[in-house]
Amino acid sequence: MDAARRERRNHRFNRRWAGPLSLVAIAALAACSRTPEPPPPQPPQPPRPPQAGQTRDAAAAAAHVLAARGAALRGDSAAVQQEAAAASDAFMRAARVPNPSRPIDREAARAAVRPLPGVRTAVWMDAANLIVMVDGQAYRTQAMIDRICVALDPLGDTLAVVVNLQDVTAKNPDDATTLSRNCQLPEGQRAVGQGRRQIDAVSPELREAFKRQQGGRG
Repeated sequence: MDAARRERRNHRFNRRWAGPLSLVAIAALAACSRTPEPPPPQPPQPPRPPQAGQTRDAAAAAAHVLAARGAALRGDSAAVQQEAAAASDAFMRAARVPNPSRPIDREAARAAVRPLPGVRTAVWMDAANLIVMVDGQAYRTQAMIDRICVALDPLGDTLAVVVNLQDVTAKNPDDATTLSRNCQLPEGQRAVGQGRRQIDAVSPELREAFKRQQGGRG
């Protein structure tokens, strides 16, 4: 009797749950077989100018020196000269020294920068500092400096150039502050031989001190 009772109970269980369990199994199989959705396309990243003073520059210089030695052992004088020149260029980049054999013509640089969106005008303050007047805070950015440097790159070694952005529409001292950066170095760094020029009439330190004084009144 116990065996017959168990069989009837199992039969009732199977009749009750066979349908729902089958649906669950079908749904699980469908989920496993479904092709995953492709990730949304990423917007293309704007190009950046080459960057100098990095570890890979020194590594590249060492690799060119080894290649020059190998060429010398083979008696390939042309390859020796080519690798030696590449090693010298890499050493200079590692040391943040602009290449004197690739100077950028000033007028060609101004002509390359003027057509960029947001640029009002561009003038050279000295041999290194290019001042670019832009039309609004949306263009007073590091990305804008990158765009300018990419436009200058075909003309020569942009390691010799510091771009200074000024917003001609600025309505307050903070917005009027010049944003400066060497084309190929992080913000605040300069290439060898590049002095720091005071572009703004009021230094950032004096402006911050004045703001603190104003904030302390009340």
